[in-house]
Amino acid sequence: MPLPQPLRPQWRFKRIGYHWSHCQRKRIPRFLCRHCRRSFSTQTFSTSYWLKRPDVLPQLLTKTVGGMANRQIARDLRVAPSTVDRQLSRLGRHCLLFHAAMMANAKPVSVAAIDGFVSFEHSQFWPFHHHLAVEPTSDLIAYFTDSEVRRSGSMTPAQKRKRERLEALFGRPDPKAVLKDVTHLLEVVAGSQPQLTVLSDEHKAYPQALRGLKCKVEHLVTSSRERRDSRNRLFPINVADLLIRHSSANHKRETIAWSKRRQSSAERLAVFVVWRNYLKGRREKARGSPTPAQARGMLARRLTVADVLERRLFVTRIALPRRWEEYYWRRVNTRVLARQRGHELTYAA
Repeated sequence: MPLPQPLRPQWRFKRIGYHWSHCQRKRIPRFLCRHCRRSFSTQTFSTSYWLKRPDVLPQLLTKTVGGMANRQIARDLRVAPSTVDRQLSRLGRHCLLFHAAMMANAKPVSVAAIDGFVSFEHSQFWPFHHHLAVEPTSDLIAYFTDSEVRRSGSMTPAQKRKRERLEALFGRPDPKAVLKDVTHLLEVVAGSQPQLTVLSDEHKAYPQALRGLKCKVEHLVTSSRERRDSRNRLFPINVADLLIRHSSANHKRETIAWSKRRQSSAERLAVFVVWRNYLKGRREKARGSPTPAQARGMLARRLTVADVLERRLFVTRIALPRRWEEYYWRRVNTRVLARQRGHELTYAA
């Protein structure tokens, strides 16, 4: 895998013993750095560092994209729901770093289909969009962001009054949030390329976002009324939206497992992106169908969960786009909630 090389310390260190891991039932060697005099172990470079239940993390990936909600996973694994919440957050951070590291060594996406996936947090009075960019030739999901939006559509007079009360208490979402986040999405996808081709529907914010790019842009618009089959230019992004809705418990229609925080939705989506790009074949019924990463030459084979979790990835060694940095440090807040946990553990970065 073209990930950053494992940490092979060039500094001097010595072995200082071991500690016994009760959950893994084996010795964990410990070492001392001769430079900073700080001790560490082999667990320092493992994705299961500081976990009392390291067996949960490898099972979370497939269960999360298999349509299971957090409490269903907790019942299945016989752990507390808070354990699943915390480990899923860790898995989401790892997947953000994993995909960023893979894309850093890959060729840029020159043609991107973009679309907004509609969901909500806390209640239907707080909808938001996940903006996705997909490469049509490979089905690779290159990047995603999110935007708060104001509830719209048909509402009863009572619902309109409730929306006004909530907005008076917690404020109204930025009306330009979609424009700002789509602009950022396209900036990350475009990178330093001289030209970018963008496929989209008729959303009014997209032409404005494209005007802010520094590269030359070709914008191909497809009407949302056109038949959504394989001949539609937006078929790859439509399939991605369909798979997200099908595979994620928090995005299913009429579900009680909706995301209570946009932050958690982004973490789950990061897990989905890694599964879709590196573990799942492009075509469901085609035996041996290559993954999107294989289709664009990034990998020679399909990865497994063990490959993804092979070693711990460090945010200090892998650059994340601005929006994904906010996801990593859990800085995306939900307006209604007074207390929201961030990622502030010094040694767990």
